[in-house]
Amino acid sequence: MTVLSVRDFDPATARRLATEGVPAALARALAARGIASVAETRLLLDGLAAPSALSHVQDAAALLADAIDADSRLLIVADYDCDGATACAVGVLGLRAMGARVDYLVPNRFEYGYGLTPEIVDLAAHGSSGPPSLLITVDNGIASVEGVARANELGISVLVTDHHLPGAVLPSAACIVNPNQAGCGFPSKHLAGVGVMFYVLLALRAELRTRGRFDVATQPRLDHLLDLVALGTVADVVKLDRNNRILITQGLRRIRQGQLRAGIAALFQVAGKDARVASARDLGFAIGPRINAAGRLTDMTIGIECLITDSFERAIELARQLDQLNRDRREIESDMQLDALAVLDDADVASRNTICLYNEDWHQGVIGLVASRIKEKYHRPTIAFARANDGELRGSGRSIEGVHLRDTLDLVTKRAPSLVRRFGGHAMAAGLTMPASSYDAFVSAFEDATRASCDRALFERTITTDGALAANEVVLSLIEAIDSHVWGQGFPAPLFDNEFVVVEQRLVKDRHLKLVLDLDGRLFDAVWFSRTEQVPRTVRLAYRPVVDDYMGERRLQLMIEHAAL
Repeated sequence: MTVLSVRDFDPATARRLATEGVPAALARALAARGIASVAETRLLLDGLAAPSALSHVQDAAALLADAIDADSRLLIVADYDCDGATACAVGVLGLRAMGARVDYLVPNRFEYGYGLTPEIVDLAAHGSSGPPSLLITVDNGIASVEGVARANELGISVLVTDHHLPGAVLPSAACIVNPNQAGCGFPSKHLAGVGVMFYVLLALRAELRTRGRFDVATQPRLDHLLDLVALGTVADVVKLDRNNRILITQGLRRIRQGQLRAGIAALFQVAGKDARVASARDLGFAIGPRINAAGRLTDMTIGIECLITDSFERAIELARQLDQLNRDRREIESDMQLDALAVLDDADVASRNTICLYNEDWHQGVIGLVASRIKEKYHRPTIAFARANDGELRGSGRSIEGVHLRDTLDLVTKRAPSLVRRFGGHAMAAGLTMPASSYDAFVSAFEDATRASCDRALFERTITTDGALAANEVVLSLIEAIDSHVWGQGFPAPLFDNEFVVVEQRLVKDRHLKLVLDLDGRLFDAVWFSRTEQVPRTVRLAYRPVVDDYMGERRLQLMIEHAAL
């Protein structure tokens, strides 16, 4: 059963926003998200939190500046998702612009697993270019206690830049920059890995100005990297607090103006999207998945090379490879979803708080997507597992609001220390590695830990909306006003709900429900994607008004997402 609940908002704030020119429906939605004035929606770069507020960022800047002055060799160790790829690209491009001699290494997830492992350190130390003087982790490293220890043994310093939640023991790195480490007063705890690296570059540029390497007029332009920062931030589904919305807004502004990296332009082209009207949704659902496909199926090197090249010809070649990988990923994911659904019993799921799935034929790189789809369908924290090397299983999990997945895994390890070998992540997503022999015990332990730490009411699906619209409020100008803002995790796009009379409903391509809906005598075309069951003649629906561009004509349409059934 789905329950529709309306967000609270302050009517006085909504009225004030409306007097400042905001459509009344959007004013109510913004007020419900804590926006008190139109000025707060002007997301300019001068509104970014100061780099100096990020703990140890000045130490990181000095460490990097010393390395640049000494012409030392730097090596970035990246992660294999879109956030890691963009963080790596930002690091490579920004450091090179400031005179650094820097290269990158991205672990193959199937051979080395996640993060700065001792094996990756050894690989870096024995590369053809010789050992680096400084390893820089991006979007990883906060849990790499053993890897950093190995680097120290070999006389290689490590700078950790990460945003994941730290464990009980920190790596003994030369410097750690992470807004979530203890004692850090940075106001935005939700920076993505690419955002952390961007801030490190801001601090480094200031340090190099102080050292006289360049002045304000001759310093490198770091705003040229904002398209990459926006892409990584959206793709990592971090909470879009004000700071992140500024980064995304400014990155999208550059993309729309044609001031974008060759690789991002190429990815827009192969995805069939128009960069001149780019949206955060394009980054999250069209561009990000194509970058992620490289890390899921093969090696993220293709994605990183696409992002750092200055040649559009090279970029389009790589973008086409990424597009094909994404097509392959979709096929694999579809088959795995069918496998997952075949073994799930609705009644059994309803009696549990968690879902765990394992199939020895599943692809390691796609299990996170399967977990996400199953989580969405059943509204349960879900972990999907695939076979790894040496008798291990690798799991990737997705959670629901109110169930902190990483903390739940931490509780599992405290209760049964031998079950899980490694884990890490966020509230909504986490990964782990464990012996294959521990699977059954883990399934029980994960369920028990979730029951012990979470209220059962969390597992009833409640969809929060922005309330009803009057029929005359559903107009193109409202959609245009909504589309002028950046929406995402923690700052969701407006979702409205009304009771409609269903005038007509039919299936399209045997997959999607097309409807004609009556609201107070006005008829609206609507579509409910991936819905095959018909709805009652009178029904309360949650929807988003969107523009349907068809044959050059812009028409209003309602995109249905939920029903109170």
